[in-house]
Amino acid sequence: MHTLFVSEDSFSRRAAGKVITQLMLLAVVLLLGTVICASAYAGPREQAKRIHDRLAGVPPSAATLDAMAELIQSGTGSDAQNAEAAAMLATEHPDFYRTTLKNFAAPWTNRDQSIFVPLNDYSATIIGIVRDDIDFREILSGDILYTDDGSSGVAAYSQTSNLHYEQLEDEGVDLGEHLQQQQQSILLNIPADATAGVMTSRAAAREFFIAGTNRAMFRFTLINHLCRDLESLADTTRAPDRIRQDVTRSPGGDSRVFRNNCIGCHSGMDPMAQAFAYYNYSFDAESDPEGNAGQLTYNNNGAADVVTGTRVVAKYHNNASNFPFGYVTQTDDWNNYWRAGRNQNVGWSPSLPGAGSGAKTMGTELANSNAFASCQVIKVFRNVCLRDPAEATDRNEIQVLTQSFTSNGFNLKRTFASVASYCRGQ
Repeated sequence: MHTLFVSEDSFSRRAAGKVITQLMLLAVVLLLGTVICASAYAGPREQAKRIHDRLAGVPPSAATLDAMAELIQSGTGSDAQNAEAAAMLATEHPDFYRTTLKNFAAPWTNRDQSIFVPLNDYSATIIGIVRDDIDFREILSGDILYTDDGSSGVAAYSQTSNLHYEQLEDEGVDLGEHLQQQQQSILLNIPADATAGVMTSRAAAREFFIAGTNRAMFRFTLINHLCRDLESLADTTRAPDRIRQDVTRSPGGDSRVFRNNCIGCHSGMDPMAQAFAYYNYSFDAESDPEGNAGQLTYNNNGAADVVTGTRVVAKYHNNASNFPFGYVTQTDDWNNYWRAGRNQNVGWSPSLPGAGSGAKTMGTELANSNAFASCQVIKVFRNVCLRDPAEATDRNEIQVLTQSFTSNGFNLKRTFASVASYCRGQ
């Protein structure tokens, strides 16, 4: 009888424990539901603070919070328009430029796609273009570069150093106030028709024109500004006639590898990357192996490389013996073979010829694609909403925002505000 009593008591305790556990779980669920509902139905001040936090990374001042909340609550437009107007106030904060946009652009400036790199002429130019509401397509074709306006006491811009930008960052200079638009052609001493926005900045040259065969500049431009890597664009149905000599046609002695794999990327990439044939990043590899003191160089009319005998830089003739019958680059003429085949879905502009000479016209080809426009919107969405656009409603919103981006002069600042409005209750 004693044993039975203990067993029943133990069973009662276990049953009571289960009930308590279930009650605790229910309380947690109810609490989470309350938090979610509170977030979904946040008031104007809560929404204003969330928008400011997402765009500037810091809380708003009391005056700014009041102004933003008033716009959200009593603006003259729809709820989304009122929230967007409030978000535009948040973009006036120095940290929107100094921190948010700098970190937004930093991964595009290096092969590791790291955020932990100093400010440079690439990222500063992105910041300036956003601040000044300039057509964002100019980042791939414009004769444009941003430097300090001369009032901050930092080192002057240099073709062979990044000190100018490192000092701007170290001293916490308000980039929203002190950046100034300059002509890249003057700063870098290259012809205006050889400028191609951030692709021909010093920072980009140091990362993507250094050594190699200049294909890296094309690949990372696709990744950073069309949100597509080469593997997703591979098309083995394109003609291989412009693939360079350095690509063996029988990797490992098996020609099937070339026909079924290599040709997919190179048949489209090599004709496009030919646009960079006159560019290089020059530095002393012995005394400066990292290229910290190097500079962008460009072969002007009349110049002749000692190896190629033309304006084409020597790297385009690297490893010519791999396949001597391959394409020999003679000029910077490029063609977009991806306008036909499966990559028509990139959305190339029908108003452009799909061919040209040099990086500027090739950058125009990329920047006028539908993929470029949607890529910018997706990157802003991830940056502001802190997640991928995974839900059906998100994907629909991306389409709406992309249409708005293109119809409003490719104004990326406005896109930041629109996305902040969309995510204000999350």
